[in-house]
Amino acid sequence: MTDSTHDFFVILAKILLRCWIFGLLLLVFWAGVFLLASEAIHNLHGPMFGLSPHDLNLIYYSCMAFVKLVVILFFFFPWLAIRLVLRKTKG
Repeated sequence: MTDSTHDFFVILAKILLRCWIFGLLLLVFWAGVFLLASEAIHNLHGPMFGLSPHDLNLIYYSCMAFVKLVVILFFFFPWLAIRLVLRKTKG
């Protein structure tokens, strides 16, 4: 691996790590807001779309699970793979 290719993958790994951290922070914030203000969210969105609190909970938790899956698949696993390859080529 040339130096420029190695540097590229080091920078890419740093970017992916930051994206993974920001994605996790988004999920923590989203879950926190949902847990602390779920009644206000239900009062706002329930009548707007004609959904029951159970339906809204199902939608929100499904969306949080989807975002969590996307963050892990597109940011954490590529970061881990790049770090493993860089560690292998370093030694």
